[in-house]
Amino acid sequence: MLSRRHIIWASLFACACAEPEPGSGIDEALAGGGTTVFDQGSRAFSLSARNIEDEHLSGFFVGNSFFNKNWVIAPASTTARDGLGPTFNATSCSGCHFRDGRGRPPLSADEPMLSMLLRLSIPGQAEDGGPLPEPNYGGQLQPQSIPGVPAEGRAVVSWTELPGTYPDGAAYSLREPSYAFEDLAFGPLADELLFSPRVAPHMIGLGLLEAIDEDTILAAADPDDEDGDGISGRPNYPLDPISGEHLLGRFGWKANQVGLVQQNAGAFAGDIGITSMVHGEENCPPPQVECASAPTGTDAEGPELQDDLLDAVTVYSRLLAVPARREIDDPEVLLGRELFRDVGCDGCHTPMIVTGTLAGFPEVSEQTIFPYTDLLVHDMGPGLADGRPDYDADGSEWRTPPLWGVGLFDVVNDHALYLHDGRARGLEEAILWHGGEAQASRDAFTELDASDRAALVRFVHSL
Repeated sequence: MLSRRHIIWASLFACACAEPEPGSGIDEALAGGGTTVFDQGSRAFSLSARNIEDEHLSGFFVGNSFFNKNWVIAPASTTARDGLGPTFNATSCSGCHFRDGRGRPPLSADEPMLSMLLRLSIPGQAEDGGPLPEPNYGGQLQPQSIPGVPAEGRAVVSWTELPGTYPDGAAYSLREPSYAFEDLAFGPLADELLFSPRVAPHMIGLGLLEAIDEDTILAAADPDDEDGDGISGRPNYPLDPISGEHLLGRFGWKANQVGLVQQNAGAFAGDIGITSMVHGEENCPPPQVECASAPTGTDAEGPELQDDLLDAVTVYSRLLAVPARREIDDPEVLLGRELFRDVGCDGCHTPMIVTGTLAGFPEVSEQTIFPYTDLLVHDMGPGLADGRPDYDADGSEWRTPPLWGVGLFDVVNDHALYLHDGRARGLEEAILWHGGEAQASRDAFTELDASDRAALVRFVHSL
């Protein structure tokens, strides 16, 4: 008797098609629609959209320069790039997003967190409805500082192996992180501390995600699980620091940023210590007097990051291309594609979306894309919970991360570590960490035989 696997393989060989539906004419290789580039090398995440308009070329290349160059201590002769700190996590955007790719946790206790950070807060809400900063250290631990200003401290991660067994008897092991804080310069952290480790996500396709209509995102939300499928994706509504209104969030690990201008300005302020029109004050909590008295950028009348340069970095981040999918006609990949849907992964990782119109950016407007996300936050269960609410997202909810490009992490960034804190040593471990609304899909994955599990993982790797 033929197994389901043999039946699927036979049908795939018979039709020899890779479209989402037979006869649709939609090419899934074009993951980013017209922006898609065909590159599988180490620079695969750093290319401009294939359909970039001439009017955006200058902004893209200026933005690329300011994304990759280091900021320096003020005052300096390099007036466009001075104002680093006083405390900070990195000296440039690419310090965390190397080659516009994904960060990772330290590989040893002696290695600093180079592309990972820890958000801090205490129970309660700030005036804007967001997390309430830790009194002495603020909203993010800053392990670096300029001369004369104490660095806040550092975090050290250690790992515990959690062995497990599939129903078919095959063994696996997950690794669980734990964190310790050392060299704290301003006294102990609050007893009720809430913290959230976050690795830097890859940068591709952000303009396409920004161009998705709000109605499209909200149509997938089911906060009360009215359809009874166990999935209750919810929108997050963070405060937009530009308009002063609570708007739909779509960027960040908990969808706590409403747009790319806000996301970029928040990263400049929180990660590098660079002020802008969006965030005009240095991050110096009350006990940090040396921080508050340190020199800032040379233009005392305005922010350290001028508006035109923030605009250029935003053009750059909007128009980074999505690499094409790979191996889309391979029979095992096609089988994995079917299994991905059969076990319900597409309940959150929405395969195909048509973008709306993003004013001034025809490159990302009205594009058929394959991001494998719904941009909603979902309860992922206690295993992945950080316990730290972020606006409307609670301590066990995370935004569905886009899956495009995940199979190129090892090529671009020399590692294949997944999830928000890099705990998963490959896509299989990432799947096995899923809980909460994804528990049923995770369990269905474990019930597959070894060859089908491999096919599903290989499909995700092809994205």
